[in-house]
Amino acid sequence: MPLINRLRDIQVRQAKPKDKAYKLFDGGGLFLMVTKAGTRLWRYKYRYNGKENTYSIGRYPQISLQEARMRHLKVRQMLADGIDPNTNKRRQRFTSYTEQGNTFQVIAEDWFNRNKHQWTQSYAQSIMSKLKRDIYPDLANRPITEITTPELLESIRAIEARGAIEAAHRTLGICSQVFKFAIATGKSVNNPALHLQGALIPVQRRHLAAITDPKRVGQLLRMIDAYEGSMIVKSALKLAPLVFVRPGELRTARWDDIDWQASEWRFLVTKTNTDHVVPLATQAIDILKTIHLLTHRSEYVFPSARSFLRPLSNNGVLVALRAMGITKEEMSGHGFRAMARTLIAEQLNYRAELLEHQLAHTVRDPLGRAYDRTQFLKERREMMQRWANYLDELRNTTI
Repeated sequence: MPLINRLRDIQVRQAKPKDKAYKLFDGGGLFLMVTKAGTRLWRYKYRYNGKENTYSIGRYPQISLQEARMRHLKVRQMLADGIDPNTNKRRQRFTSYTEQGNTFQVIAEDWFNRNKHQWTQSYAQSIMSKLKRDIYPDLANRPITEITTPELLESIRAIEARGAIEAAHRTLGICSQVFKFAIATGKSVNNPALHLQGALIPVQRRHLAAITDPKRVGQLLRMIDAYEGSMIVKSALKLAPLVFVRPGELRTARWDDIDWQASEWRFLVTKTNTDHVVPLATQAIDILKTIHLLTHRSEYVFPSARSFLRPLSNNGVLVALRAMGITKEEMSGHGFRAMARTLIAEQLNYRAELLEHQLAHTVRDPLGRAYDRTQFLKERREMMQRWANYLDELRNTTI
């Protein structure tokens, strides 16, 4: 049955805004919506599966009356073929975004692949695991420009719901990095993660247990010397208080990063993506020379007992501490860092900025600029040697 054309070009051209939005019908469900602001929009009102829907055709004058009618006929034919016009439009839009690489998953994996070489294997696996488990099920195929803050919050709160509060914050941080990457590469202009920090349950910071009493530190050092387990684990335990790096940095230490001539260990801090220099005291060099005889064929200073192709496991040092009778309430994997921070400041009287540099924390000058990684290196080298000597004194003091 032919459509009855009720509108003329002059009516469309002269349609003026009123106090309320109104419609000018052209027949067959096609109408022109005139908003209060004077915007003129072509719409098609239709029913699909018994439900009323509205399909957007475009804006006048970009879409003329004649063009609106032609598009209207095509959409009517689609409906006659049993296809919902709005569903088809979303499908085509998604296909277009996929072809352009604009879905969340495509952009997230591009970001991941460009950065993973800077991370340890376990850290990279942790990031991808969080994306696949908690974000991809809802957002993988969504065009990144269409993801809203409430939509992202729903995915993050599902993590909170299982009690993983810290994981929720970390996953949100990963998503924020993906959105920032999308903005930087011209794929998006918005980061919905920026508005969610206050919407999450706060992380309850746990106190990381550490031995800081000098007498007890001496006892711990003697217990490590007497440890009868794996030589690799024992060497890691002996080196830990001398370098006080993060546990993951210690167990993944590589021989290529050890500069024997300069007595330095240089590596990339994955947490901050910055280079770090650890001056090695003579005692640390002696430990490394000893373990080098055993593990020099491996990439890692402390390889896994199962395979020299992998580093020592996450729990290698912790299991040894527990085997020696050191409880988790007394000493954690990060405890060597807290031990050094406390005793170097209190007993050796070194200033805080030297310690912060050595802990690989960001230290800024009076103008707010981050200091170069080699800043105070001479003083830090002296501090690390004096710290090693002090530990020897504690080890040899049995009172």
